[in-house]
Amino acid sequence: MMKTMMMMVMMAMMMGVAMGDIVDKTCKQTPDYTLCLSLLRSDPSSASADTVGLGLILVDKIKELGTETLGQINVASKTKPMLKRPLDECKLRYKTIVDVDVHTAIISIKGNPKFAEGAIVDSGVEASVCEGGFPKGQSPLTGLTQKMNKICDVTRAIVRMLL
Repeated sequence: MMKTMMMMVMMAMMMGVAMGDIVDKTCKQTPDYTLCLSLLRSDPSSASADTVGLGLILVDKIKELGTETLGQINVASKTKPMLKRPLDECKLRYKTIVDVDVHTAIISIKGNPKFAEGAIVDSGVEASVCEGGFPKGQSPLTGLTQKMNKICDVTRAIVRMLL
């Protein structure tokens, strides 16, 4: 009984190491290895995920950041009324990311990853267009936009592995 339990523990540890290797190997094929590792390792399900699963984890990170950015847009709308027009535009763009692009990516990643790639690219474009709508140096969203573009780049690289 003890030998069987020991053997099971050792096999589970070896599986954990092997699965951890998929995260490392996958992240090495992205444009930002450190960001990729950080994002994936922050989600416990990455330890047992395949490439599709890793892509879905990152799509969820895009959704989380999009939702966070929408919150920041709402705050900025109250504190920076002179930026109402670009903030309203950004609100529409980030709603597109959260409601349309993320949904498309989730559905497509399992079936036709090319459509998932397009949705991820669009997320980055929407964020960049939002940023470009502000007068130079006045965007309260610059840091979030840069983060969104980096996450989209990493996510796109992983989705391209599925093509």
